[in-house]
Amino acid sequence: MTRKGRVQRGTKETEVLVEIDLDGTGEVDVATGVGFYDHMLAQLGKHGSFDLTVKTTGDLYIDSHHTIEDTAIALGQAFRQALGDKAGIRRFADASVPLDESLAQVTVDIAGRPYLVHTEPEGMAPMIGPEYDTTMTRHIFESFVANAQICLHVHVPYGRNAHHIVECQFKALARALRDAVAFDPKVHGIPSTKGAL
Repeated sequence: MTRKGRVQRGTKETEVLVEIDLDGTGEVDVATGVGFYDHMLAQLGKHGSFDLTVKTTGDLYIDSHHTIEDTAIALGQAFRQALGDKAGIRRFADASVPLDESLAQVTVDIAGRPYLVHTEPEGMAPMIGPEYDTTMTRHIFESFVANAQICLHVHVPYGRNAHHIVECQFKALARALRDAVAFDPKVHGIPSTKGAL
């Protein structure tokens, strides 16, 4: 069984290709035109042990919003596709990841129902580099969750540097997803009393 997803998404604003292998080794090839976002997606692939290819061209002459959002939508769709019927997976997982002065705590349920809870420290710098609006982090997770159909709680209880605050979230998400999609020898069939996720 291969757990791979491939999504091509085209609009008047963006062209996106996402390929993901949940059973990969963390090989990443990402180019969205938004440097910091590329860095975050590389963290997701590397620390999740997912092979991840992302190629996005977008209307960056306006701003980075459409490029970031549409990539997150396609990533969620590819992730959901790769999950298949979810038989045998652990389903629930959590991870805490520090990055210097910042800490991210992430809990995930591969539930088949999208829900996001997201908290960050107040007063974050509004931009990281010239193109990444820090308010987009929550929107990335919203878009990913809605299309992957997972329940995701992300909490950053403290942090000072915006780069660190965002990066530890992506690293913690990667580790939680890695554990949640892993096969559990004690799980037979779908890990739900309903019989479906």
